[in-house]
Amino acid sequence: MLIQSLLSSLLLLMLCLSSSTANVVATYHRSITKTVTTTNINVWPKPRNLTWGPPHQSTLLHPSFTITTTVNHHTNNHLSAAINRYINLIKTEHHRPLVPIATNLTKNLPPLSTLTITITNPSASLHHGVDESYTLSIPWNASRATLSAPTTWGAMRGLETFSQLAWGTPTRVPVGVHVWDAPLFAHRGVMLDTARNYYPVRDIMRTIEALSMNKVNVFHWHITDSQSFPLVVPSEPGLADKGAYDSDMVYSPDDVRNIVEFGLDHGVRVLPEIDSPGHTGSWALAYPEIVTCANMFWFTPGSQILAAEPGTGHLNPLNPKTYQVMKNVIHDVTTLFPEPFYHAGADEVVPGCWKTDPTIQNYLSNGGTLNQILETFVNNTLPFIMSLNRTVIYWEDVLLSDSVHVSSTILPKENVILQTWNNGHKNTKRIVSSGYRAIVSSADFYYLDCGHGDFVGNNSAYDNQTGSDANNGGSWCGPFKTWQTIYNYDITYGLLEEEAKLVLGGEVALWSEQADGTVVDSRIWPRASAMAETLWSGNRDENGMKRYAEATDRLNEWRSRMVSRGIGAEPIQPLWCVRNPGMCNTLQPL
Repeated sequence: MLIQSLLSSLLLLMLCLSSSTANVVATYHRSITKTVTTTNINVWPKPRNLTWGPPHQSTLLHPSFTITTTVNHHTNNHLSAAINRYINLIKTEHHRPLVPIATNLTKNLPPLSTLTITITNPSASLHHGVDESYTLSIPWNASRATLSAPTTWGAMRGLETFSQLAWGTPTRVPVGVHVWDAPLFAHRGVMLDTARNYYPVRDIMRTIEALSMNKVNVFHWHITDSQSFPLVVPSEPGLADKGAYDSDMVYSPDDVRNIVEFGLDHGVRVLPEIDSPGHTGSWALAYPEIVTCANMFWFTPGSQILAAEPGTGHLNPLNPKTYQVMKNVIHDVTTLFPEPFYHAGADEVVPGCWKTDPTIQNYLSNGGTLNQILETFVNNTLPFIMSLNRTVIYWEDVLLSDSVHVSSTILPKENVILQTWNNGHKNTKRIVSSGYRAIVSSADFYYLDCGHGDFVGNNSAYDNQTGSDANNGGSWCGPFKTWQTIYNYDITYGLLEEEAKLVLGGEVALWSEQADGTVVDSRIWPRASAMAETLWSGNRDENGMKRYAEATDRLNEWRSRMVSRGIGAEPIQPLWCVRNPGMCNTLQPL
């Protein structure tokens, strides 16, 4: 009994000590949470050059703060819209950083009352390659900050930076700040597929808002596919009448005009893609005679596959009516979208689909080839698109596919851009070494839908009791692409200097087999933010070292700010990691 009593007393003492220790540790960590500060100003994407002090001082924003410009508001509606938007944001956001900024609020300095914008070429259009540089200065002892830019679009980038420099209640801004900034790559985009699942206009507009916040300048709109045709084409109304999922799941000409205008107000180009000749099964609901293998089962073991995924149908290049419909669609789309780039698709042409058609069977039996059939299609559509003063983007397949492709002789390099999505750096190298300009969307790094498993039903691959993760859970492009995977991707890796100049930039892509407006924010953000920074200012510091470690803390802060702005970006770490800098890294902080 004595021994048992002693053991009980010892156990009680240990529990008390343990509880006391736990309380001390908890108090210690709470104190860390309260005392951790930073002298870094968080701007995302990180500017090319930003200096602040020392000393790190700030001043209040004047209650009557305003933004002025010498540019005539009546002749530049997009700048006027941006100024009004940012005045409201800067005055009302009152952002609260997760880690407080260590700064002296200097009461001897005047409050900042004005930001003055100067633009040297305010009429420059938002086209590929437009100058987006800007210079921003918030002096020590002045009540006026200045923003100068060659174009309206550079001024918008500077306004976004200025908005991120403001924080707190009442609102304060750092003083002694100078920023010079410009993007490394001219094409920085997000591709959204609105055909496999429909996205309401409000979700598209919110996505464009987020693009602008991240200085991403291209919304690549993959509008149509085999599953649905939601775009109302005025000269071919039957395509949407019969091809859309429902009468309220369409994009009217007014919707398109509003989205395009909204994009311009936010410095975002809206680039349309009408994929063809593959991925066109939905066209068959209006024109069954021009579509091969429509509404057939996509895959039967032991026979030829008819589509890359469920939803069969290819336009028939040997039917003259195909081009009557195609030219009407192309003409109306180029009218609705002023963007000088037109994406014509041309990916994943599946031989088995074309081979179901008797006309094509006869053509092949008489010595014709599948490549010649695709060349017929390109020769009947590419010159027409070019005649409408458009540069044409194709997916890489049109030139690089092993099964069906065309000769480079019919793809003029001055009029054609190729978007790569297979084989990572290798296909980028193949494209630019052939002399073509490239947009990089490697599925190995930039596909945001990857890692969620396959969407096909009745799939025995998932009936597995061993717990093994065969083929990354059934996702053809798994695993999930983390923000760090995206951030560390160098899109010009392995290229010669002259080849690298042909890389226009990149796009992350969200294919929507398993996505719609309910999850679009968290699927895209903040992973697209990772791409945004690497294409704007790179992923290396001034010493050439990858900066993903410090980017983690900054991205946590930026994600938090996006959420407060109404973007449902997913978290990348527990809040504890933010409040305890370095403690969640793989290497112990010094």
